This record gives sequence, C-alpha cells and structure tokens, in this order.
Amino acid sequence: MSRRRCIWPLWENRAPGEQCAGNMVEKGQGNSGKRRGRIRNILSGAMILAGSMFWLGGCHGSQGLAAYEIPGEFDDSGQYEITFWAKNDTNKTQTRIYERAIDDFQALYPNIRVNLRLYTDYGKIYNDVITNIATNTTPNVCITYPDHIATYLTGKNLVVSLEELFAHEKYGLGGSEIRFDAPEQEEIIPQFLEECSFGGHYYAVPYMRSTEACYVNKTYVEALGYTLPETLTWDFVWEVSEAAMERDGEGNFAVNGQKVLIPFIYKSTDNMMIQMLRQLDAGYSNEEGEIQIFHDTTKELLETMAEHAGTGAFSTFKVSGYPANFLNAGQCIFAIDSTAGATWMGTNAPLIDISEDRLVDFETAVMTIPQFDTENPRMISQGPSVCIFNKADPQEVLASWLFVQYLLTDDVQIAYSETEGYVPVTSKAQNSEAYQEYLSRSGEDNNLYYDVKISAAKLLLDNVENTFVTPVFNGSASLRDAAGQLIENTVKSVRRKQAVDDAYMEKLYSDTISLYRLDQLGGSGVSAAGGKADLGKLPRTSAILLASLAASWVFILLYAVVLRVKKSRK
Repeated sequence: MSRRRCIWPLWENRAPGEQCAGNMVEKGQGNSGKRRGRIRNILSGAMILAGSMFWLGGCHGSQGLAAYEIPGEFDDSGQYEITFWAKNDTNKTQTRIYERAIDDFQALYPNIRVNLRLYTDYGKIYNDVITNIATNTTPNVCITYPDHIATYLTGKNLVVSLEELFAHEKYGLGGSEIRFDAPEQEEIIPQFLEECSFGGHYYAVPYMRSTEACYVNKTYVEALGYTLPETLTWDFVWEVSEAAMERDGEGNFAVNGQKVLIPFIYKSTDNMMIQMLRQLDAGYSNEEGEIQIFHDTTKELLETMAEHAGTGAFSTFKVSGYPANFLNAGQCIFAIDSTAGATWMGTNAPLIDISEDRLVDFETAVMTIPQFDTENPRMISQGPSVCIFNKADPQEVLASWLFVQYLLTDDVQIAYSETEGYVPVTSKAQNSEAYQEYLSRSGEDNNLYYDVKISAAKLLLDNVENTFVTPVFNGSASLRDAAGQLIENTVKSVRRKQAVDDAYMEKLYSDTISLYRLDQLGGSGVSAAGGKADLGKLPRTSAILLASLAASWVFILLYAVVLRVKKSRK
C-alpha cells in the first residue's frame, strides 16, 4: 500500500508529523505531483487574498452583527460567562464593591459567571475596546463614556440599543422575572439617563455621576482681603489669583511664605473650555456633528488664559501637576477637579499624595466652578456609564443585561458613591434612608464621612438642573481632546516665551484641526443612529490602490512558487 504525506500551504506553520485531512499526495505520485500540490495551495491562497482585497474595494462600512432580539425566556439551564471591564482609580474600596456585587449577583444567578477586569484609565478601556472590535473579542459589559460609545457604533449593531430591554415585561427595568430589587426606568434620574441617548437610541445606562467643583483655600482668600461670594465668577478668580502673586522682600510669595505658588490650576482643560463656551452660549458642536469651536470667542478665552499664565497665576494639570497636591501644600488657592476627586482635596483628605510634612492647615470651601452669569449657572455632567456589547448568543446578552441592572441596585449605587464625591444615578437610591443618613453625617470623621467629599456630592445634587452634556457623535471624543489641547498648547507656549498673537492663534487652530482630523468629522460617512452607513463603492483611486496591492501579492506568491519548484529540481 502506498504511503501518503501532507503538503502544507506555505503560509501554514505546522508541527512535524501533524495529522491532516487534506492536501495529501501519494508517495508514488512523484515530484511533479508534489509540485502541483504546492502550486495549487499557493495559487488558492493568492486567489483568496486577491478576492478579499477586491471585496474590500467593492463595498465597505457594512460589516457587523444582526440586531439583538430578546429571548422569550432566560435559559436557566445554560452556563454563561461574561466579562466586565471597569475602572477603579486604584481605589481598593471600589474594587471590593465590584467584587461583592459580582458575588451577590452570581448567588442569585448561579449559571452566570462574571469575570472582572480593572483599569485605572478610561482611555485605556477605550483603546482596548477599539482593538478588540477588530478581533470580535469585545467585553460583554463595559464602563465607558457616551463619546466613546459613539465610536464603537461605527461597527453595525456592536453595541446593544437598550430601549426594548428597558420596557421588557419580564426582564426590563423592574421586570417581573428579575430576582432582585431593580429600579424602574422612571427611577433613573432623567437628566442622567438622557446623557446615554443619542442617534435615537439608548446605548447605555448611567452608573455614577459627578460634575466639577472648585476647591478653594478659603484661608488664603481671606488673608488677601477678599470674601468668597455665594457663586464664584471668572473675574473674581482671576483677580484673586493675580493678587496672590505679590512677593515679599525675600522673594517668597506673601500669602503662603513659600517660593512656589500657582494660584489657579485646572485639572481637565477640555471641560474648562467646554463649560466656558456653554456659559457664554458660544459654539462648540451640534447634534449633527458640526464642529463650531474655532471662532473669536474661543480666541478671546485663550488670550485671557495666556495673560494669566504669563504672570504665573494660572496653569494646568498637564503642565504643572495634580491640583490637589499644590492645594494641600498651600501652593494653590483655586483647584478645579471632579467632585469624584474630593477625597484628595484638603488638609484632612483621606487620600494624600504628598508627604505629611508638606501639608498646610487651611479651611477648604467646595464651590461650583466659576460662572460668567451667576443667575444662569452652567456646569458639565459627567461620570461613567455602562454599555452592553452584542454577541452571537442572545442569552449571553440577556445575562449581561441582568448584571447591568444589578449595578443599579441601591446597595451597589450607595456603596460606590460613598467612595468619592459621586452621586447615585437613581432617585430610589438617592432618597433611601441609608443614603440620606450618609449625607447627614458629614464631618463625623475624615474617611467615610469626610466633609469635603460629602459637600462635593451635595453640590451636584443641588445643581442637577444646571448641568449639561455635549452632543455625542462619531468623533466627539476627538473634539473634546482638541478643546483641551487648545488650552494646553497656549499655556505651554506662554511658558516658552512665545508670542500669543493673531498669527499664533491662526496656526494653533490649523494645527489642532489637523492633529485631531476635525476636518474629517461633521457626521460624514458615519451614522450615530446605529453604525456605519452604507458607503457604497470606494473612490476609484482607492479601489485601484487595493487592486494593485492584491496584484502585488499574487506576483509575490507566484515568485515563491517558482523558487520552490527550482529548488525541488536540484
């Protein structure tokens, strides 16, 4: 009986002796048969590659999954494993809250296993999701921001739209088959829920909410001869900041007796620009994705910042460092950061990032961010939301949805909000006896009941009606980054002694548009309502380029065939 052996395609890396079902030749077939086998495999691969390239040239932007359909019943007999990507700021208490929520949920649903993966940065979650979209290995549940979700939606039906799940009689919010006390849709704070709606669909639910606060060294403000107003204004902050730049005869700053002082430091300059523009009713962007930020009002704001950066009265986190560290060392008077960063602010903060010998004793006031119009305050609403990625198995998606609902229960919401200056996203949790008691005990200690942290939470609770969010579209995350970069570049340029004039601003605008590709946004090609639009055929030049690449690979593979044939004849 003749013996057979495998002829593997050149592109397959197989172990010696590995079994194969196809690509066989008889031992007695001879060299010509083996050559024909090799050539067949190589040419087949070349044809597949070329076909793929031409397919890409013919139609693009239409890949994705079928729209999610809710099963009639949840299958208790099946075993489901879901992944949950979350952020925890290296806060071990937050980690324990996630772990306890998972344990409690799994006790209610023993056939669902939740695997937790923690990140310390939302940007890293975003980048990993983008990477995993390409390999169809996205997580099931993900902590994220609406701006990021808009980018995920460039894949068709990759993110589950939730409105049908919200309303489902059995498994919807507060549904009859839910095994825990889930909130109903009406109990999610409307403003927070609307932040998760864009393109005509809900693509997430809010998890926690925060805003920005100005943490003020009230002791230094009064030492400079000023009294804090009920509501801060930009003019007041600039004036006090400049007054604080006075030095004594030894070169120390008079207000703190130190060599270092930056009176005003802003943590997130993207929020700074966005909120200033909203307060002035100036353009940023609209729901259609039109970029509106590059106008004279933005230029005037940047010129004001340049003026105060030039005296040393103003800087940013990216340029100088974390505002809380300067504030706690008596080297900053106005530190603007998220209310979720309140545990780092103040002399008695439970989380301190500087040595104790550098701490300065002062009274901390927690105030809303500065305003242009104190009668009509405006501040951004921010904080993590949770989205669900579509999968081939609808039961797996339903298991993910059940877990997302569990994250909205009172126990999880209250426990997590107490770790920082967050607020729960449901009226059910906010009005609960447990949460109200927590708020009432402000100042009892410098840990769970730290007064600055609870004051920051109350600031948002008192100003929900004054919050806003920016329009969400594919590219809105890039626009947000660009808004902050305008300020960062301006401050850096001033420190480098560059002239910030009309020519500088014109170049800054041009460079920023180019860097973030903002001239390619504006809604073209991508629909926020659920993924990529059908873009039809590629432009002729692009199709020619792809065809050329395919032809090049064909010739490369044919050349490899010739070399292999010649080698086999020797």
